[in-house]
Amino acid sequence: MIAAGSALLAGIVALNGATLVVAGDHPTLVATALVADAVLLVGAIGVALWLAQHYEKQSARASAAVDASHARLASVIDSAMDAIITVDPNQRIVLFNRAAEAVFRCRRIDALGAPLERFIPARFRAAHHDHIGRFARTGVTSRRMGDALVLWGLRADGEEFPLDASISQTREAGGNFYTVILRDVTLRKQNEDMVKQQQAELRELSARVLEAREEEKTLIARELHDELGQLLTALKMDLAWLRERLAPASEVGGKAAQMEALLDRTVTSVRRISADLRPLMLDDLGLHDAVTWLVEDFAARSGIECRLSVPEETELAGLERSVANTVYRVLQESLTNIARHAQARHAWVILGAGGGHLHIEVEDDGRGIVADDLAQPRSLGLKGMRERVLYLGGTLEIGRAPRGGTRVLARVPRARETGAAA
Repeated sequence: MIAAGSALLAGIVALNGATLVVAGDHPTLVATALVADAVLLVGAIGVALWLAQHYEKQSARASAAVDASHARLASVIDSAMDAIITVDPNQRIVLFNRAAEAVFRCRRIDALGAPLERFIPARFRAAHHDHIGRFARTGVTSRRMGDALVLWGLRADGEEFPLDASISQTREAGGNFYTVILRDVTLRKQNEDMVKQQQAELRELSARVLEAREEEKTLIARELHDELGQLLTALKMDLAWLRERLAPASEVGGKAAQMEALLDRTVTSVRRISADLRPLMLDDLGLHDAVTWLVEDFAARSGIECRLSVPEETELAGLERSVANTVYRVLQESLTNIARHAQARHAWVILGAGGGHLHIEVEDDGRGIVADDLAQPRSLGLKGMRERVLYLGGTLEIGRAPRGGTRVLARVPRARETGAAA
């Protein structure tokens, strides 16, 4: 509009100038041109004044709108439930909302202009500077802080507290400004710690129950093997003495032969029950012989072809009893599940030692386990395996095997890790 008016005014002035040149000898025309120029000049000044007033009104309205927007933004920031802090390129605070005052127990007037380090524990300040430097170089506008660890803040009274935070950056002429939105998670951290402590206590209790069961099984197995086994052996010797004095073809002799066969089956059953409760060779001969016997016995009783790989006995020497028990029970439960559910024809067992750990891997070519099987409430055997392994600070993986069946892989430290139950 201003450009059009200026062009029109320039055109009229040029026209009048031409008129003056042409009508230089006619005073009336000259006077008329001068009056026209004056009128045009006054009009142009009026238009300019009106445009200036209009621009000022527009600027005032725009400035008011910006001020209102800033006021709304400031109100939103100040009413936010999370603490919001903005720092300049020199890491000095330029924004400190009401929630930040409550979280850090510091007045806004005292926080503005102060270095951000005031609210960071001393042992984390160097790491904070490194983090800010890396964040600035990435060019990412925002991201969450401390995904894999707990962040800590420092209140004005010196108390440290855990927090969750996200950071963003904006690039300006003077450098990068950083805004942190953080939340005090003291209560959540306390609840998480309480849950972890309760889980650790439950796992400790479960381990104690398992150990008591192992001791009880060992005692029963010893009684069956030593006491009942000896009695059955004595009875078998007496029955053999009696058979020698009876005619084989007589009715009593035939009955004695049946009794001897039944007694042999009883002795076999007692040995099997005793071994299932607690293989005495695990205590007497060690894990190497116990695992070898268990796999061979399983193959003979189930008809499933088994391939076993075990390290040298020297590599398994000096194991803690709880570690040997856990490895043996994981293998025993895995083989039991293969016999009951897998419908497999082959099984592979690998026992390895190295790096301060033992690992036992059991695989079959059966129907394979599915997620629903793992989630069943009655899968107590699997849950028992997991609890045993976790208590020692190990890991247990159960899933589909490359051959299509099920694969169980347990890794446990040779010595129970301190605090593993947590």
